[in-house]
Amino acid sequence: MSEIPAKATESEDPSDGARTEAMGASVEMPLTDALWQSSPPGSIYDYIKVASFSIGPDGLVDQWSLRAESLFGIPAGRAVGMDPIAAFIDPDLRERGQRKMAEILDGREWTGVVPFRLPDTADGGRGGTGLAEVYVMPTRTEGGEKAAVCIVVDVRVLRRIETDLAASQAIFGQSPFGFLLIDADLKVRRANQRFASVFGGTPDDHRGRGVHDYLPRGEAERVAATLRRVLETGDSITDMHVTGFRPGTEERRHWSVNLYRVHSGTGSPIGIAWLGTDITSRRAAAREAAAARRNLALLNEAGARIGNSLDLETTARELLDVVVPGFCDLATVDLYQGLLVGDQTPQSLADGSAELRRVAFASAVSDGPFESTGSPVPVGAVHHYPFNSPCADALRTARPQTVPAEEGGLVQSTLAVPMVAHDTVVGLAQFSRTKGSEPFGERDRDLAVELAARAAVCIDNARLYRREHERALILQRSLLPPGDPVASGLDIACRYLPGNASTGRPSEVGGDWFDVIELPGHRTALVVGDVMGRGLRAAVAMGELRTAVRTLAQLDLEPAEVLSQLDEIARGLGTPGGIQQATRAARRPREADLSEVYLATCVYAVYDSVTRRCTFANAGHLPPVLVEPGESALMLDVPPGLPLGVGGEPFEEVEVELPEGALLALYTDGLVESRDHPLDEGLQAFVGALTDPTRPLEDVCDQVLNTLDTHHGEDDLALLMARVQGLPADSVGDWTLPREPRSVGRAREYARGQLLSWDMEPLVDTTELLVSELVTNALRYGEGEIRLRLLLDRTLVCEVWDSGLVQPRRRRARDTDEGGRGLQLVGLLSAAWGSRRTHRGKTVWFELPLPDGENGVMDPAEALLSLF
Repeated sequence: MSEIPAKATESEDPSDGARTEAMGASVEMPLTDALWQSSPPGSIYDYIKVASFSIGPDGLVDQWSLRAESLFGIPAGRAVGMDPIAAFIDPDLRERGQRKMAEILDGREWTGVVPFRLPDTADGGRGGTGLAEVYVMPTRTEGGEKAAVCIVVDVRVLRRIETDLAASQAIFGQSPFGFLLIDADLKVRRANQRFASVFGGTPDDHRGRGVHDYLPRGEAERVAATLRRVLETGDSITDMHVTGFRPGTEERRHWSVNLYRVHSGTGSPIGIAWLGTDITSRRAAAREAAAARRNLALLNEAGARIGNSLDLETTARELLDVVVPGFCDLATVDLYQGLLVGDQTPQSLADGSAELRRVAFASAVSDGPFESTGSPVPVGAVHHYPFNSPCADALRTARPQTVPAEEGGLVQSTLAVPMVAHDTVVGLAQFSRTKGSEPFGERDRDLAVELAARAAVCIDNARLYRREHERALILQRSLLPPGDPVASGLDIACRYLPGNASTGRPSEVGGDWFDVIELPGHRTALVVGDVMGRGLRAAVAMGELRTAVRTLAQLDLEPAEVLSQLDEIARGLGTPGGIQQATRAARRPREADLSEVYLATCVYAVYDSVTRRCTFANAGHLPPVLVEPGESALMLDVPPGLPLGVGGEPFEEVEVELPEGALLALYTDGLVESRDHPLDEGLQAFVGALTDPTRPLEDVCDQVLNTLDTHHGEDDLALLMARVQGLPADSVGDWTLPREPRSVGRAREYARGQLLSWDMEPLVDTTELLVSELVTNALRYGEGEIRLRLLLDRTLVCEVWDSGLVQPRRRRARDTDEGGRGLQLVGLLSAAWGSRRTHRGKTVWFELPLPDGENGVMDPAEALLSLF
């Protein structure tokens, strides 16, 4: 403690003299410059609060300082002339104090700790006892008499200063962080050992340096501005990141710096404390963690966004939407040309000549072409990479390659990544970063491979889907009626649109179908159906049902019977056991497992051009629409029944007479229903679109599709329209014959006369012969009266009805048989023949082409000779 009074003696007045820096810092300015300058607030004396008084030759106080008044609580007016021992020393110690005072006045110096009474507090409380460190210096008056000057310091203040200095020295010297004290001129006044170990030298070597001695110019200017702001405002700075280099190295380092302003004892700012720690490793780890999070986010985004479409080009664009700009600045995707044109496996020629097509490009910096190869390739262009190029090498080896950047170009780092799916390279993705971005590293390379692989799998799936989809479309279209259907007594027009055809997206394969089937007797079956579900299986099921309908139609079954048979067939499609299982399900409809069958709706109608009557049966399908001449369109009330495949309920028939010129429309739900439009709204729009049925039928179809375009969406649609053109009465010959032998000759006469009136003389002989055979069979094997009818349209049809239920059976007669050759003769001379059941028996018929037709018939004489 003796150092503090000793320093106080350097000047007669503690308020004058050279500035002493707080916290033990050394004086920097020369002594001659500091003489007679006032010490600013913050002097060491402000911390210590030194009190002084003097003792005259008589042993009494003759001077009392203001600090003494504050320390002892005794005003100067009362203290002067007092015995200093009695002034502040307890009575128990006064005797010892008197002896010491005598020694002092005898000319001896003395230093010691003396207890004293503390002044009472302002609120009336007693002050108690304190300790004062006293330094007594003998002196003499002008007259040469002995006197003394006393300097007094409160021991509590000294102990607090000692503690603060020790703590400050421990923190400053032992801190694991770089510690600086910077003065108001932004110069280092003190550095700790940790700072010196980083930047070299000893702590004293750094005194007087500034931030420009440690940091690059730009960074130094920024830090200096921050230091000034802290000094001016007093606002602390926490975790400011500073970047620089260690002396003598090119290693970039990063520090986290905390700054706060340092004040003197009176609160005046005297500098800035700098506390810094090296965070280079922590920052690198943070970058790695951020990169890992970014990569994980990119992979998650890729999983969510890539592969939402089964279109190859769209999938490639989805990949680029993910990587630009989150992973790179420029990116392209090239796919093998063979893959795009439908090859099952892409070509991968060893000489690098395999053609690729650029299907996608994305840029975060410009819309210009991709520049990494030096030969920009526009989207859609077909090209190939030279054999010795990194891109060709990536395609051959199925490994990513680094593409050298062009000197002076925009790109500084490029990865060529093959797109590999199921061990097959389907294309190449290139990812580039421009100058100013961080070059690709190993982690980036691994991420690029993973992203390209995910896209490749989706592209390969799209390729497989496209292949199967095209096959399904071929199958589906092959099952639709070829060209424009032709029917007797009907003008036919039809339309088929696959799903999404109006939206521009890839067409979906569905189960909608329509058919026009010519039946004997100038009758026509009109069919429209819809297998529920989509895809190849639905198309196959549709084909099987369509084939079944055609087979059942040729059996000339009634419409309700046709749908009943189709219902059993539908329950057997795609399941083990087939028809057997469907039969069991038909017997136990409540036990049928609908998950094992295909459900379908179907409307089946048979139109007779002679009677102009149409018989309908419906299996859960939408009702037909009829427009009679001069009337508004209406939906026919045909009981819908259950869909095919459900079973258990019979189907009802409805017979409607169609006037000449009437328009009949059959359709599927894809025409009138979509997600955005309810079914009722679509049906009303469809009915409203049939405003002018007298226009050409093709124009009516186009009008309907244009009107209902907004209703058509994901589902496919089929539209079948027919305008009634009944067979004229003069094209029909109809006679009833009694059941007697004479009817055979009469039938020949009727046939001859009718054909001659139609100017069909070339057909007379053949027709007479065949009519004779059929009427003879009706007399021999049939029942009831016989009816003969001739119909003339595009062909000549002859029908013989009777009430018998036994169907005629064609057999091969032996050489010795006298009969059994009639039906063989019918088969040889006619273009077609057959029999069908009716409500009152059966009908046997044959068909002959007209004389100007391309298909002739055998001469009757030749036919008779061929039978023997």
